[in-house]
Amino acid sequence: MRALKKHRKRIFAGIALAFGIAAIAFTLWVFTLDRKVTSQFEGRRWTLPAQVYAQPTELYVGLASSADTLEQDLQRLGYQRVDKPQHPGSYSRQGTRIDLINRRFQFSDALQEPQLLTLKTNGNAIEDMRNGRNEEVPIFRLDPLLIGSIFPIHGEDRVVVTPEEVSQLLPSALKVVEDRKFDTHWGINPTAILRAAFVNLRAGAIEQGGSTLTQQLVKSYFLDNRRTIGRKLEEAMMAMLLEVHFSKSDLMNAYINEIYLGQDGRRAIHGFGLASQFYFGKPLAELQLHEVALLVAIVRGPSYYDPRRHPERARERRDMVLKLMAEHGVIAPDMAKKAAKRPLGIVSSSTQAGGGYYPAFLDLVRRTLRRDYREEDLTEAGLRIFSTLDPTVQTQAEKALTQELDRLDKTRKTKSKVPLEGVVVVTAPQNGEVVAMVGGRQAGFAGFNRALDAKRSIGSLVKPVIYLAAIESGQYNAASIIEDGPVSVKLANGQLWEPRNIAKEQFYGPVPLVRALAQSMNLATVNLGLSVGLPKVTREFVALGLEKEPPQLPSVLLGSLDVSPLEVAQLYNAFANGGFSTPLRAVRSVLDAQGEPLKSFALEVTPVASPDAVYQVNRMMVEVIQHGSGRGARAVLPPDVVVAGKSGTSSDYRDSWFAGFSGSHLAVVWIGHDDNTSTGLTGSAGSLPVWSRLMANIGTTSWSAPLPESLEETWIEFPTGLGARPDCGEEPIAIAVPKGTELQMQPSCSSNVFGEIGEKAKEWWRGVTRQ
Repeated sequence: MRALKKHRKRIFAGIALAFGIAAIAFTLWVFTLDRKVTSQFEGRRWTLPAQVYAQPTELYVGLASSADTLEQDLQRLGYQRVDKPQHPGSYSRQGTRIDLINRRFQFSDALQEPQLLTLKTNGNAIEDMRNGRNEEVPIFRLDPLLIGSIFPIHGEDRVVVTPEEVSQLLPSALKVVEDRKFDTHWGINPTAILRAAFVNLRAGAIEQGGSTLTQQLVKSYFLDNRRTIGRKLEEAMMAMLLEVHFSKSDLMNAYINEIYLGQDGRRAIHGFGLASQFYFGKPLAELQLHEVALLVAIVRGPSYYDPRRHPERARERRDMVLKLMAEHGVIAPDMAKKAAKRPLGIVSSSTQAGGGYYPAFLDLVRRTLRRDYREEDLTEAGLRIFSTLDPTVQTQAEKALTQELDRLDKTRKTKSKVPLEGVVVVTAPQNGEVVAMVGGRQAGFAGFNRALDAKRSIGSLVKPVIYLAAIESGQYNAASIIEDGPVSVKLANGQLWEPRNIAKEQFYGPVPLVRALAQSMNLATVNLGLSVGLPKVTREFVALGLEKEPPQLPSVLLGSLDVSPLEVAQLYNAFANGGFSTPLRAVRSVLDAQGEPLKSFALEVTPVASPDAVYQVNRMMVEVIQHGSGRGARAVLPPDVVVAGKSGTSSDYRDSWFAGFSGSHLAVVWIGHDDNTSTGLTGSAGSLPVWSRLMANIGTTSWSAPLPESLEETWIEFPTGLGARPDCGEEPIAIAVPKGTELQMQPSCSSNVFGEIGEKAKEWWRGVTRQ
């Protein structure tokens, strides 16, 4: 009997010990979870990706912009058209008049508060701009377009919003649809848990969760997606602990900023702030009832209810959300019916604000900033990056490339099964700002960035550099004669290098430099480069901005040089900028999360070549468009716009290039195959049409530069280089040459004595009247 009692005591003692150990373990487990909850959740320290903004649209009287263009700009920013604007982000239009209320925005140099603005246009330009007090406004900046984020490697992106930026409709709708006991429960809803447990037992698997909003928040913030009993217990305990430490309003705001609401490539859309931009292209505070209801509908299954992929499914759930909101008194029934008749209102993935849809340009921004900031600063510190991107030019660049590549696919004859790819880089030469960048045919695809990383042979794009070196040497000018004839150079390995023109057996004989460049004559260029000397030519590339000097090989004279499109833009920047180089840049300034300026990227200007020599080469590149390989552009460009440029074609037609500039834009276009197979396209047949279409549609200005004092204009025959007059000679053209340059006259022109006397008399009279 005693033995039995002792045995029972040992059993009870064991049970008590087990319970004690379990209680201690449970207490430690709860304590550990409590520490985790309080330490990680206090203050909701989310990783805040850097937000990148485009250039703001600057409005002023005289700006060349129609009412249609202004309205397009506002719609791109997500402004809502109404009968009468009453809140930020709204506008109205009556004919050529637009009334708008701008959004509050912290620029790098000032905070701009919302105000009423009235603009009147005369059809082609703004003729009057006034504020709500009828005072004239000299200049006004619209809030810039949010073009993307620099988010961490795990892909979470979000725009954090404060409770003041959230309409009461959103939390009310979330409670009705996701957690009706939110205001009264302690983190878990036992009734919902029992209901879910019953369903799961019947199914033999976890099919229903019964989670409260707090549990959903815990799962998103702390846990992974495993659906086990242990994980559900941990989720429930952490939810209760959150309820102990934080208020309901704190938890709701955290949920609104944390919950997962969609996927954009490798970027995960977290929080309603970013979801509003991603799906509707506007801030959360500006959403209407039907739009709020759609976001709440997406919560249940962002992939299943994706409104872009499954619009009918998403609409059906949205309408169910509206119905529940009406049934529980959040909104009136007639409001729900009216909202249910509205379309989804989703912006396309290629035009949604903040959608990261300029991956090539954002890649350039990221690489620029990594020189000055740690990766954690870019992905977690909430920096605000003000970039140089011009959305209008970017849109036109994408459109021009897509349309021309589609046309080429249909018309060209090639055995290659690899699709054509393309790149467009557009800069503002005077300040070096990259205003547009397309890194591939699928502009919104964040893959290989050809604009930065595709090193391709540039062919005849090297020729202006060679001609610049020749003119800087003082031995040559645009009218100098060079022989376009056979070339044979013995290389270091004993082999002979014998280049050819594109028309392989054709020689043009003695030609002026301007014609040799305009018509892209290979042999004339090689003879010119060898005459100047390879060291002088290769050093010129470095002076103009190429980081590494090319090898001093004769093949460099015909473009046997692998360069990226962005590097080409840097080289040509010196030509477009009159002999001065500005490092290309994609960032203007950076603000921290509190709106304080961190860094401004100052303009750097460096003289890199003789302005007089550059002017002469630029005039020769104008003739490329007028009489040479770029003349196809004239049929597309406005007739009064003067541009300069050069085509490029690599060996076996692997690469098609065109680089050229106007008074306000420099654009580089490349077309080719990723596997380096032949395209069958010259620069003129492939890239020039893209370049021409782009330049014709961005409202660019003519290239214009004053004639340097050391130069004078003269007329020559384009084919021969003989002196001519505007009314005499074969294809007479005006060129710039050093003063005192003596030209051999075309005999038929020099015999006109009276014509010469008349010209001298005109010159004498102009000199008298200028005194």
